[in-house]
Amino acid sequence: MVLSVVLSAAINHLPDDHRSVKIGDQVWMLENLSVDHFRNGDPITHAVTGDEWVQAGKERKPAWCYYENREDNGVKYGRLYNWYAVTDTRGLAPKGWHVATDAEWRLVTDHLGGEDAAGTKMKSNSGWPGPEGNGTNESGFSGLPGGSRNLFGEFAYGEQAGYWWTSTAQDHELAWYRVIDRSPWYVYRTNYSKANGLSVRCVKE
Repeated sequence: MVLSVVLSAAINHLPDDHRSVKIGDQVWMLENLSVDHFRNGDPITHAVTGDEWVQAGKERKPAWCYYENREDNGVKYGRLYNWYAVTDTRGLAPKGWHVATDAEWRLVTDHLGGEDAAGTKMKSNSGWPGPEGNGTNESGFSGLPGGSRNLFGEFAYGEQAGYWWTSTAQDHELAWYRVIDRSPWYVYRTNYSKANGLSVRCVKE
């Protein structure tokens, strides 16, 4: 299997300058999304306190935060978003990109040998706990354990697991997401309350 990695010269908020990786027929952003404005320029609510996060979820309003409200975690892992930010019509992804769908996540894991094999190939070869936690990064996806924030405003699993929203709803309350955890060999698919905060990866349109 030959996987092509395409890297641009720099990272900033201009859509054509996002570093990317080609996996199969898809081009993915090389890093988790980290924007605080929608594509149209409107700001996304920065929900710092637990109460602010819970309120945004109850009102079904877009919100973001850093893991444990530490900006240095944002540098490493990007920002966490609730699902209402992911699917807001103002556009969370930069122009020319969109948040990966459930079907697109399935395509990438299938390309990498299925969910049982894809995890170690999608994990960074550093940044995970202990040498057994790191992956091969054969895909170039460079997945890191950015953790999550639950609907009660509590942070969990930082440096232990990475969680990524898809843009696909399961029903009125739940949406599909993917997890890569410390166990190195698999990616699993499940659903979560839309009020939770997870990382986001985008795919080139």
